[in-house]
Amino acid sequence: MATTTAAQKRAQAKVEYDAFLAQCPSRKLLDRIADKWVTLVLAALRSDGSQQFGADCAGEPRPMRYSELSRLLAGVSQKMLTQTLRSLERDGLITRTVVPTVPVTVTYELTELGLSLHQTMRGLKAWAETHMDDVLANRATYDNHVA
Repeated sequence: MATTTAAQKRAQAKVEYDAFLAQCPSRKLLDRIADKWVTLVLAALRSDGSQQFGADCAGEPRPMRYSELSRLLAGVSQKMLTQTLRSLERDGLITRTVVPTVPVTVTYELTELGLSLHQTMRGLKAWAETHMDDVLANRATYDNHVA
């Protein structure tokens, strides 16, 4: 009887991931990354600090301080931003770096795993902004037709 190593078991499980199956763990990951604040945080981590708030984030990703993210993400509460950053750190998508200055400096930066998702999130954000008028028009048409 051949034994299976832990690495072999992980490799087999990876092959078997299928988000269409109810018990697939990738569904929880999809649920997390489909969150509005997660999408915006991952899209926001950028290089060009001179961008105006609300403008498209250009350039390569760069570390950002909590306060930068908070100002950029209009409407996010302190609690929600903190929870979002913690969940992204737990999933290995961002790193949190604390520099012992006065006051303490904390920055957040995309990991390699987070970088692999960054462009997708920026694209999703851009798509939503580009097609919002179409969606609103379709909603109005649908609502008038159904009513």
